[in-house]
Amino acid sequence: MYMPKEFRETRIEVLQDLMRASPLATVVTHGVGGFAANHLPFEVIDATTLHTHVARGNELVQMDGAEALLVFRGPDGYISPSWYPTAHETGREVPTWDYAVVHVHGHLQVIDDPVWLRRLLARLVKRHEANLSHPWRMGDAPADHIEESIKAIVGVAVTVDRIEGKFKLSQNHPERNQAGVLTGLRARHADGDVALADFMVHYRDTKA
Repeated sequence: MYMPKEFRETRIEVLQDLMRASPLATVVTHGVGGFAANHLPFEVIDATTLHTHVARGNELVQMDGAEALLVFRGPDGYISPSWYPTAHETGREVPTWDYAVVHVHGHLQVIDDPVWLRRLLARLVKRHEANLSHPWRMGDAPADHIEESIKAIVGVAVTVDRIEGKFKLSQNHPERNQAGVLTGLRARHADGDVALADFMVHYRDTKA
């Protein structure tokens, strides 16, 4: 990944925060048929391990030990040069796109173990249902339905070899341009704009 130094993020806690907030990763692998991309929600176990599950028919089930690239994406959006005070003074600015991504390079381990899968599913359900007023629980479904569902999937663990983050959030601009970007995003209020602005403010606070 092209990585100008001002956008490089190496703090593992910051990278994990993005991965937990945006757990759906694009999983890129290369096999006999060439490149393949799957989209899977992951649980961050620690700095070296991620867990997910796939349908038994998924090609990843046949790729135990294979190398994989996981791409986690945070908020993103188009940035207009009209939001930069410096653009009105010099005209020497151009449009760009701000975004935050984490790339995880690792190896896959296929886990065909119903006990392991049940524990994973219980953790995922508890986490993602936590903010609902009436959270669903695995016990709400008939036991035989849960058993059938578990038989239809296989667990996947990713052992992390390398992780890199690119947070391109206008930090290569002076503070007044950064403030203009925040104002512009909140005023435009298109899909994801407020989330991107909030993310930029939070990220700036982590650097303070």
